[in-house]
Amino acid sequence: MYSDSRTRSAVVRPSPVFLGIVAVAVVGGVLAWRAGSDVSSGRIGVFLLVVAGWVVTLCLHEFAHAFVAWRAGDHDVVLRGYLTLDPRRYTQPLLSIGLPVLFLALGGIGLPGGAVSLNTWSMPPRTRTRIALAGPAVNAVAAVVLLGIIRVLGVDSEHRVFWYGLSFLAFLQVMATILNLLPVPGLDGYAALEPHLTASTRASLDKVKPYGLLLLIALLFVPQINTAFFDAIYAVFGLSGIPDVYAAFGSYLMQFWR
Repeated sequence: MYSDSRTRSAVVRPSPVFLGIVAVAVVGGVLAWRAGSDVSSGRIGVFLLVVAGWVVTLCLHEFAHAFVAWRAGDHDVVLRGYLTLDPRRYTQPLLSIGLPVLFLALGGIGLPGGAVSLNTWSMPPRTRTRIALAGPAVNAVAAVVLLGIIRVLGVDSEHRVFWYGLSFLAFLQVMATILNLLPVPGLDGYAALEPHLTASTRASLDKVKPYGLLLLIALLFVPQINTAFFDAIYAVFGLSGIPDVYAAFGSYLMQFWR
């Protein structure tokens, strides 16, 4: 047990870039907290808290995929730097981080991001499924933890700006969990099912996989689908007992240029 723990600590080394992003989120949280209920002075803080916090969870999401794959025998993830949580190590940093942040800023959409190249083709189907589900599990845990903290400490607090921002970050985790679990080729939900499909079915869906995320983005811009989708996310968010307006107002505060 001690040896295994020492091995993990040797390969899992958070990069200065990741730690810097965490620091930005903390600074944003402090600024939002100090604003109290003063909306005008807290919007930059909320922006930093939400955007940097979102990037942190994107990194943790992809780290979870890589870490489970490493435990299953794919030791190339260490050489690729995936266990450093450095977003620059992703296969396409611009699409993996830049695109989700852009959609977050413009439309408040927690688009799935990040991409790590794993050698899982020879692993048992159940192992590949665990690797695929490890990422969404991070978002689910983050959502539960954040919602629990807000429910206990944040409702009716004097530091409204901070809790609104944190509520929107929690809302994004709920959204990311649901989006990632959709059985759309190219997303984690499909990756979890893929090892259990027949070879012919996989071959047919492989043609769709490069366009799965683009198709999802296009559908989210259809007004009726967009409305139904956000209503569903707010319904799940509301199960926490936190008023929907907390997340909605957090989204408004995050887009400080409006």
